Amino acid sequence: MSKLEQIEKSVTELTQQEFSAFAEWFETLQMERWDRQLEADAASGKLDQFADEALAEFRAKKTRPL
Repeated sequence: MSKLEQIEKSVTELTQQEFSAFAEWFETLQMERWDRQLEADAASGKLDQFADEALAEFRAKKTRPL
């Protein structure tokens, strides 16, 4: 049985309270990983092209208020 299969089996056996706690923990973990990846991408310049495009559209008045 693979690690993933073991995790899936364990998760399906959780009580409702345990599952809720697990889901909250997992969501927090996903958000933390997303934040770290976004910070790394920004620091490495991977997002510069998108920022430049957005600023160009803003300067050309091709945007609208949210």
